Amino acid sequence: MKTTLEQWQLLQAVVSYGSFARAAEAFNRSQSSLSYQLTLMQERLGVTLLTIVGRRAELTASGQQLLAQALPLLQGFEALENRSRALKRGERARLDLVVDSIFPKDRLFSALRCFQQAYPSTQIHLTEVLRSESCAVLQQRQADVYIITPSAEMMRQGKLLLEVNFVAVVRHSHPLLDLPAPLSQDVLMRYPLIEIVSREQQQQPYRQITASENWTFTTIETAIEAVSQGVGYGWLPEERIKNQLACGELKLLPLRQGMRRATPVYLFLNQDEEQLDDETALLVSLINGRCPL
Repeated sequence: MKTTLEQWQLLQAVVSYGSFARAAEAFNRSQSSLSYQLTLMQERLGVTLLTIVGRRAELTASGQQLLAQALPLLQGFEALENRSRALKRGERARLDLVVDSIFPKDRLFSALRCFQQAYPSTQIHLTEVLRSESCAVLQQRQADVYIITPSAEMMRQGKLLLEVNFVAVVRHSHPLLDLPAPLSQDVLMRYPLIEIVSREQQQQPYRQITASENWTFTTIETAIEAVSQGVGYGWLPEERIKNQLACGELKLLPLRQGMRRATPVYLFLNQDEEQLDDETALLVSLINGRCPL
């Protein structure tokens, strides 16, 4: 007992179009040829797959069950053929993107969704980095597009996309909020500071200490959770904690100075913009369009 992929495709077409004639036209076949293939398929399976209800072809209960199992295979094969056609047209198989973890996720994925619709066969490989890792990854030049926070010396090589505002915050019940405002740096130093650093920075024995206790985390999400749980205070991306601020879970620290800090995020390319292929050029355009200055 052997059936072919094409026979399952024909069965799906008959069900979708509702008739042998329309399915045959879609596959550029004669109606008799299509009917023969489906008859042969049912004979080999020993199961009736189709029945005619009025003038419409419909699946039997057995046909529904078997076609449901075959659909993932049919969809996978269609995706494979679409990707092959895209590669034949010269489309990129993949794009490598490096993004600073502070870059707003809603803007990033809005751009990526639009890119996916335009080039569904091009895969995006995204690497997320911290600010302290930006210079090293840019020097390696292993990605196509970089959205990072560079050193002052490297800024002139890139294009400013936006500035991410960090605000000093604590949990609503933190003792710092009970002290007279505005708070000075000397007062802050008596309480644990939550910082976002790379693993390499965590391991540095002589890293600069700016508080009585420095708690370090390698992801923004964990740092936000630490501050939200009252472990300490910290400067966190304002856009990422807007809900916690709105509901009062987190409170802004009334500092004498430095309550807000702006971190610039730049766009870098691995080649000159005028030499970009269509896929990279579109991705760059989509990112730029979501970062109006």
